[in-house]
Amino acid sequence: MIKIRKGQAPAPLDRAQFSARFLASFHDPAFRAEDPSLARLEEIAWQAYTEGRKAPFTQKAGPGYADPDYDLSTDWIGTKERIAEAQRRWAEPASPSRVLLICGSARNDGTCPGEISKTFRLLGLCREELEQAGIEPDLLDLSLLTSEYGRKIHPCKGCLSTAMPLCHWPCSCYPNHALNQTNDWMAEIYERWTAAHAVIIVSPVYWYQSPSPLKLMIDRLVCADGGNPDPTSTSGKKAGKAKALEMAGWDYPKHLAGRAYGLIVHGDVTGVEESRRALSDWLDWMGFIDAGAQSRLDRYIGYYEPYATSHEALDRDTSVQEEARNVARAVAKAVVELRAGRLQAVQPSLSRPRPK
Repeated sequence: MIKIRKGQAPAPLDRAQFSARFLASFHDPAFRAEDPSLARLEEIAWQAYTEGRKAPFTQKAGPGYADPDYDLSTDWIGTKERIAEAQRRWAEPASPSRVLLICGSARNDGTCPGEISKTFRLLGLCREELEQAGIEPDLLDLSLLTSEYGRKIHPCKGCLSTAMPLCHWPCSCYPNHALNQTNDWMAEIYERWTAAHAVIIVSPVYWYQSPSPLKLMIDRLVCADGGNPDPTSTSGKKAGKAKALEMAGWDYPKHLAGRAYGLIVHGDVTGVEESRRALSDWLDWMGFIDAGAQSRLDRYIGYYEPYATSHEALDRDTSVQEEARNVARAVAKAVVELRAGRLQAVQPSLSRPRPK
């Protein structure tokens, strides 16, 4: 049996530490009138924390699972059922073609920056082209993480590095009610990726890399690449069982493979090529199909010009506007070919000597 390494996790919070963290959300003096109510709620939350009540609502897994009597989270089951329905719609030949448009910027005019992002404007050009091509666009604006109350994408916990079968598809790490890790947007995002015949990611460069909202989503999509669709096979999060399953032979299923993609990465000084390549490599690894050379764009907008005039720089740069439209046009064409079976025909069906 493979040794499971321990010793990193800190001790649980004591009662005083827990109280300080719980009450931090109610710092506004307007809450003081409800201090007795908050004390009662804090006690309930403390009990949930000490007892580890991650999933207060469960049901028996039932037929089709390795352990039909295992108590699965009803939250997870609901997400799983919606993904299955999205996959069914995706595979239905008569269903409308859909492209998921992802705004990777953290900036919008509903929060501190006070102004929309150039990313959002470029995404709008793509949306127009898709609509003209008769394709349904689905706009996923990740900047809502910075501007909407309670909107969250929790970080990946790295379960797959213990063993791939411990990483469940969809992710079962959240919600964790005992740790107040709730309102996880990924439960909806998984469904939207599954329903899409293609994705177009538009992103700025933040310090040579993708912005944190985009990276949060990318990390949480790891379960789509090799993830385990049956949490009962590992009795939830039992590391030993997951290691044994992987060592017995794991096929690392690519749950989202076969969709097309396009990319637009823009910056003002440096980093656009590296960031675009990283995103391309990631999507290639996931089994997505690029829509050709014109579907992968990296450009500088207002190179070394002031931040304050960057929107004016985009106004002047009609070439980059047209290039952004070309990304959408290339993806629209790829979706038509993909759904007709012609694009997949040129992709060789080869065995993977290194399936991980």
